[in-house]
Amino acid sequence: HFRVEHPAGGYKKLFETVEELSSPVTAHVTGWIPTWLRGSLLRCGPGLFEVGAEPFYHLFDGQALLHKFDFKEGHVTYHRRFMRTDAYVRAMTEKRIVITEFGTYAYPDPCKNIFSRFFSYFKGVEVTDNTLVNVYPVGEDYYACTETNFITKINPDTLETIKQVDLCKYVSINGATAHPHIESDGTVYNIGNCFGKNFAIAYNIIRIPPLQADKEDPMNKAEVVVQFPCSDRFKPSYVHSFGLTSNYIVFVETPVKINLLKFLSSWSLWGANYMDCFESNETMGVWLHVAEKKKGRLLNIKYRTSAFNLFHHINTYEDNGFLIVDLCTWKGFEFVYNYLYLVNLRANWDEVKRQAEKAPQPEARRYVLPLNIDKSDTGKNLVTLPYTTATATLRSDETIWLEPEVIFSGPRHAFEFPQINYKKYGGKPYMYTYGLGLNHFIPDRLCKLNVKTKETWVWQEPDSYPSEPIFVSHPDALEEDDGVVLSIVVSPGAGPKPAYLLILNAKDMSEVARAEVEINIPVTFHGFFKRA
Repeated sequence: HFRVEHPAGGYKKLFETVEELSSPVTAHVTGWIPTWLRGSLLRCGPGLFEVGAEPFYHLFDGQALLHKFDFKEGHVTYHRRFMRTDAYVRAMTEKRIVITEFGTYAYPDPCKNIFSRFFSYFKGVEVTDNTLVNVYPVGEDYYACTETNFITKINPDTLETIKQVDLCKYVSINGATAHPHIESDGTVYNIGNCFGKNFAIAYNIIRIPPLQADKEDPMNKAEVVVQFPCSDRFKPSYVHSFGLTSNYIVFVETPVKINLLKFLSSWSLWGANYMDCFESNETMGVWLHVAEKKKGRLLNIKYRTSAFNLFHHINTYEDNGFLIVDLCTWKGFEFVYNYLYLVNLRANWDEVKRQAEKAPQPEARRYVLPLNIDKSDTGKNLVTLPYTTATATLRSDETIWLEPEVIFSGPRHAFEFPQINYKKYGGKPYMYTYGLGLNHFIPDRLCKLNVKTKETWVWQEPDSYPSEPIFVSHPDALEEDDGVVLSIVVSPGAGPKPAYLLILNAKDMSEVARAEVEINIPVTFHGFFKRA
């Protein structure tokens, strides 16, 4: 699987503008859709990669498109709509890029005179509400999100945009990740950075309670449960996800830093965007922090390890006084997002490979964090679990140095966008994770991984570009992997149909069915299955 090539460049279709649909289209099914599979797969991604003659430059800049595959009595329909965010509506109205996106600066309005332009230099940055990354439930509501303070309330049936919601109005954070944790009772946890005591930067964990009998919007009851300190009071680390078990919260602080002086200065003075505000701390490595979830109490244990980028936690669980933290890492301190400009991703295959060779190498890893520290063990490895080679060494400065167990590694082949049987095994001991295989950043396979034995199962077809695999459990499941895996596949080279929804048996990653559509579907990042 490490030698698959893509000289035809079909992956470029992932980054092509498409039109929304006015009503759902019927998908053509081959194979048999399980009768128990009823509900909707909802996913987000970019769908508009330019406004008139003005291009968006980065993978995370295209305007947010909400996708839905509906499953009912073995039939499948597909629908998609652009979210009516401020960024989108104003771009459509003014026929230009109005709001600065992650890697694209929005030039000032050319129609304004010199005086109003001068004054707009002193106005703060208008933060984007382009919620293209994920969609998740809060109470009875559904929100699309990116990583800013704005989330978009959507209707999961019609895909209509209901309203923009500003998280700052509810809780003290400057933004929140696109990877909240949702507990079985509906409680939502998330993390975002904030200004803590005496202007030092910190990270807040927020909790949104489940819907109560009074039916009041749970957002009104959002609260901060714990604050993690920052390794540098002026430079918060970029945080994309975090770990949660029934008793603990795990926050991994990486060396990818946001330079607040740049972030808060007037971007219009030097044509800056979000990407320009990142820098790497080349000496700190990675710091891990743990807090008790129920008490909101920080554990005073300083875990340290060597530098990596982290976007996705796979899962976290407790075992005999240890926390097992499974991560999709990228080795080194250089920011991986530097490699995700559209000009890189749309390049010819040889150039795509050449670029990726310079990038941090991906590796899925297991870290083991001891919770009970005895000073007399200084210099020793504290990990006593029989099934892992991960170590944690207590040093004389009272820090704990971690070395990981590698659970998946292949040269420039990432196991990424990890998913698990989250409802039953999130935060608990588990065996299987499902991931999207990135080949030099191009998604070209689906992979199931046994985290204990490291056995893998792969689905792959030539010139086919899948998306994050979503596990859907069988309603009467007895085992962790009783169910199916859903993924949207773009297949520009293979026959007449440009895209399809793929259903695999989660046991062995063999095909159960596919539902083909007559239109292209661009890249999607994250989503979830909403049971009917």
